Amino acid sequence: MPHLDERLEHIFNDVTRRNAGEAEFHQAVREVLESLGRVVAKRPAYAEDALIERICEPERQIIFRVPWTDDKGKVHINRGFRVQFNSALGPYKGGLRFHPSVNVGIIKFLGFEQTFKNALTGLPIGGGKGGSDFNPRDRSDAEVMRFCQSFMTELSRHLGEYTDVPAGDIGVGAREIGYMFGHYKRLTNRYEAGVLTGKGLFYGGSRARKEATGYGNTYFVERMLATRGHSFDGKKVVVSGSGNVAIYTIEKVQSFGGVVIACSDSGGYVVDENGIDLELVQEIKEVRRGRISEYARLKGKGSHYVEKGSIWDVPCEVAMPSATQNELTGRDARTLVKHGLIAVGEGANMPCTPDAVKLFQEAGILFAPGKAANAGGVATSALEMQQNASRDSWTFEQTETRLAQIMRNIHDDCAATAEEYGAPGDYVLGANITGFVRVAEAMRAFGVI
Repeated sequence: MPHLDERLEHIFNDVTRRNAGEAEFHQAVREVLESLGRVVAKRPAYAEDALIERICEPERQIIFRVPWTDDKGKVHINRGFRVQFNSALGPYKGGLRFHPSVNVGIIKFLGFEQTFKNALTGLPIGGGKGGSDFNPRDRSDAEVMRFCQSFMTELSRHLGEYTDVPAGDIGVGAREIGYMFGHYKRLTNRYEAGVLTGKGLFYGGSRARKEATGYGNTYFVERMLATRGHSFDGKKVVVSGSGNVAIYTIEKVQSFGGVVIACSDSGGYVVDENGIDLELVQEIKEVRRGRISEYARLKGKGSHYVEKGSIWDVPCEVAMPSATQNELTGRDARTLVKHGLIAVGEGANMPCTPDAVKLFQEAGILFAPGKAANAGGVATSALEMQQNASRDSWTFEQTETRLAQIMRNIHDDCAATAEEYGAPGDYVLGANITGFVRVAEAMRAFGVI
């Protein structure tokens, strides 16, 4: 673990003391602080007025009870969260996650990461995150609707297009956004289209939004590969997950000539050496809401399914972890490096453990951190807000063109910052410092508040 200078070590120790048991939040804070020693040495003003301490402390944390009734009339109680982390650059912006693993530490880690990710887009949005430990899997549409309405009954009082604008995340797709938006509209008596993003196209959504995170990650990695004279063309690629991020990563990689040979879900992974059949994956996951294990049975020859295990045992040249946090370990990193890996693009939030990141960097692997590489989703959400504000609707091509340019700008900004601070090619340092400086400059302009 890299050494922190004395002042930053003190800040980190204070964060861990005051946020006991929140391992993911500690991990996210430490990763950023490890990059800031060079900034504080070069610009001491950033250490004044407890600026770094303020950035590590959420502006507001909201925890609430969510009662709902299942189809048999039984009442269930879940817990809802919204962490409004930082509004220096604009209204809080970040997704809602419905998953049994959700707790306040997970939401704080995601909100902290979101603050810097949103800053990297160059768009006027702050950082936030929310969700619930509710599990929508195997629940009927009516049960999901009742949960979403109960959840929004409390959350609505904390939202607004100029205050806080949630989107979807794991477990929250167009269905859930629709139920929540409809209930918000009923509660407020306002058609405030810009209060939620990820909406359906017919009521204010943006084209290319569901594709944006996967497409954006691919655009970033494409730009990164080019710095060493590579491209996706002909490369073997492994993409973990099989949700929205993974599916549209696979689509865009294939359009660039890459051969995606494996994808996964929580039960295991499928390998298809001839290249994953994307239409079949979409049929299984988006239409049937099934398991990836069905792929090998339906595809037949040339594919096989591995229950449990690690998808990172599959040799590839480009790895794109797109499932969840800390899914790719140090052991996985060693295996990938041994098999000839040249690049990693994080489609999920913090999917690589710190020891995995360290191994990749020591091996000279091109590494794109999630706060930069997967910023396409929130960037397109901000473009949806822009369309809502102007009562406009752009074509798919218009939106994707903006997305591609934003992602290439993020890459170039991170690369330039890493070069400026004496660490060429270190996209982790470049992303952390670029995002931090943008947030810090706004906070300094506001004074101590």
